[in-house]
Amino acid sequence: MNVPENLKYTSDHEWVKVDGDIATIGITHFAQGELGDIVYVEVDTLGESLDKEEVFGTVEAVKTVSDLFMPISGEILEFNESLETNPEKVNENPYVDGWMIKIKISDVSQLDELLSPEDYQNTIS
Repeated sequence: MNVPENLKYTSDHEWVKVDGDIATIGITHFAQGELGDIVYVEVDTLGESLDKEEVFGTVEAVKTVSDLFMPISGEILEFNESLETNPEKVNENPYVDGWMIKIKISDVSQLDELLSPEDYQNTIS
């Protein structure tokens, strides 16, 4: 299972890449595999500040629709608009082309609550 070492994770199968006070967020390789072929990604919270564990959007696959949860608190700055026309990028490369949102982190201490790659690997194996 692909679990990059440079990311943090949640038990809800989101990944977080931190760059200063900006975090890029998406769903993990494990999550996209469980969902199956992704046909639609919706994020209608652009510009909003959300708390940790609030829903920031949904991902629709052939067999289900799942909520997307904020792994940490922050303001949603950007949505990966290429997913509107190519949602399959989440299946093909969830950690690079398939990222979903970028946020301005509002509470950096919450990063300490995220799972390390090793801890996340243990939750999915």
